[in-house]
Amino acid sequence: MVGVLAVLLGSGCGRRNQASVVIQNKGSDTMVNLAQAWAEAYREVTTDVAIEVSGGGSGVGIAALMRGTIDLANSSRDIKPREVEEVRRHTGCEPEEVIAGYDALAIFVHRDNPLEVITFEQLSAIFREDGPVTRWSQLGVQVPGCRRDQIIRVSRQSSSGTYEFFRERVMQQRDFKLGSLDMNGSKEVVELVGNTPCAIGYSGMGYANGRVKMLRVAARSDGPAVAPTLESTLSQRYPIARSLHLYTLGEPTGALRDYLDWILSEAGQRVVRDCGYVPVRLGGGAP
Repeated sequence: MVGVLAVLLGSGCGRRNQASVVIQNKGSDTMVNLAQAWAEAYREVTTDVAIEVSGGGSGVGIAALMRGTIDLANSSRDIKPREVEEVRRHTGCEPEEVIAGYDALAIFVHRDNPLEVITFEQLSAIFREDGPVTRWSQLGVQVPGCRRDQIIRVSRQSSSGTYEFFRERVMQQRDFKLGSLDMNGSKEVVELVGNTPCAIGYSGMGYANGRVKMLRVAARSDGPAVAPTLESTLSQRYPIARSLHLYTLGEPTGALRDYLDWILSEAGQRVVRDCGYVPVRLGGGAP
């Protein structure tokens, strides 16, 4: 079985369906748990449509959309102009965007780390190629269980939208320093930080657990330090908040349109909040 297409959706863009309707959904690892939760909840709405979800990173999802092998790409970053051109060139279709929620890109440290606040300048000094900060004592703290004082940097692979968003927003497009531990998924970043007293990493706030702490973040050294919360993300006071995107080939119709409408409905937006992210509008469980 393959995904939804022109015959079913009544559009020149999309993919052919041979039997029951299967929507192929691929992309952002930040969004993969949310996408799976949507799929499971939608199964209670209709048994006529199956949603098959896989991760791999925002870039992987957008690349699959370029090839026309999926119906819906998840991305935790904006699609790039060159990717839009590639979609047009390969499929003849214009990528259509839906903003399905918002996320705060949280900075995680081990729960026993005494650090509470960090600035963009400090984060860049830790993660960028020529960054001078390599020890926790340079940030004015002594971390229990971190005997050598060394900062262990936990990052994401380069195909990740989270990686690109952090590089653009926090590091001003500077290259990352070699030697970080680059994880394939958002959950893995948080798990590693929670098991490593010396570590610091970045990931979606929806992956927080009891073994880690989310730092308050200030865009400037003289600016306010804001915690990643539903309210600070929706109000855009948190400086590394971002949109969660869904991309289709052309204007979605038929079963795909119905699914996207449900995602934006009260029920679909309640799933967004239940997964630790921020709904796109008030009501239906939104803040």
